[in-house]
Amino acid sequence: MTKLDYMAVDVDNHYYEPLDAFTRHLPKEFRTRGVQMVQNGRRTMAVIGEQVNHFIPNPTFDPIIEPGCLDLLFRGEVPEGVDPGSLMKLDSLADHPEYQSRDERVKVLDKQNLETVFMLPTFACGVEEALKHDIPATMASLHAFNLWLDEDWGFNRPDGRFLTAPMISLADPDEAVKEVDFVLARGAKLVLVRPAPVPGVVRPRSLGDPLHDPVWARLAEAGVPVGFHLSDSGYLAINAMWGGKGRFEGFGRRDPLDNVLSDDRAIHDTMASMIVHQVFTRHPKLKVCSIENGSYFVYRLIKRLKKSANNAPYHYKEDPVEQLKNNVWIAPYYEDDVKLLAATIGVDRIMFGSDWPHGEGLADPTSFTADIPQFPEFSYEDTRKVMRDNALDLVGLNVTAAAQ
Repeated sequence: MTKLDYMAVDVDNHYYEPLDAFTRHLPKEFRTRGVQMVQNGRRTMAVIGEQVNHFIPNPTFDPIIEPGCLDLLFRGEVPEGVDPGSLMKLDSLADHPEYQSRDERVKVLDKQNLETVFMLPTFACGVEEALKHDIPATMASLHAFNLWLDEDWGFNRPDGRFLTAPMISLADPDEAVKEVDFVLARGAKLVLVRPAPVPGVVRPRSLGDPLHDPVWARLAEAGVPVGFHLSDSGYLAINAMWGGKGRFEGFGRRDPLDNVLSDDRAIHDTMASMIVHQVFTRHPKLKVCSIENGSYFVYRLIKRLKKSANNAPYHYKEDPVEQLKNNVWIAPYYEDDVKLLAATIGVDRIMFGSDWPHGEGLADPTSFTADIPQFPEFSYEDTRKVMRDNALDLVGLNVTAAAQ
């Protein structure tokens, strides 16, 4: 393990959902419309909205991929002649209770020198897209999921080790307000919203549509940030336009064009919708963060925001680029250029995320420090901000900074 003289805060930790995460508390009238786990011989399949879903091809998570085994692939450092597929290593879920047990996970955090982690879903990141045609089922399913999540992991338990993020859909604006009120009353310090257009009965909506202002207002007032984590955002429709697959599949060989076309467009467009449609102008205290979406979208977004502000100065009451720098925190991929990101948005808005225990993440979370520039480019204090303080600032828990 990487040695730090402080405990780090990892904003990208994951659990693996048990099979009843969406069904334990789901009302009977939505049993066939929401998430079902169906046994087909020896195989368990996820059926969502009465269709087989392949976002997670093995929803039992058994066997499960080893943490960090795809590191070389995502760094672009696979040795010549080595089949990238051979990097994938599998293990038994039974040997890793920490993937689904809160108490067991605490023991792992101690070994990893992590004080607090943002706990995020795996399977659940594909549910809203699969149910976007049925908004009542979407809202009921995510509420059932949030009940399970608080029951098994807790949104914000007294020990402070896990800040577990409930999921909020804006598809039904009135129900979204109720859900936000519900999770805030239970102590949530962070919520997740899918980085995607909001499903609607007639047509999709921008995240910046004023219909969603009651949600943003509540979160801004509570000081609870919005996390946008990599999900099925429906952007494979772009790939389908070019002859590719229009359905998300978690693993398997893909047409390389798919990644080129839609790689980080969802998070780019999500942040654009929030800024251009004036969410931060109406709610200046609202904080949002991008997790597991990389950071290279930031540079394209800034270029386009500057051009938009020049072309339509009458639209912007505030500088859109400054709103990006003031209201948005970024957790870059470990292979990203952290120095360039700091020069662009400031070191105070960068957070470290390991994606543990996913295979594309880091086997040792705090080894992220190896990808942060060394002194004098980054001071000790700068590195500590990325590894700890900025995340605590985001959720309003940086007691040390507040005391100073």
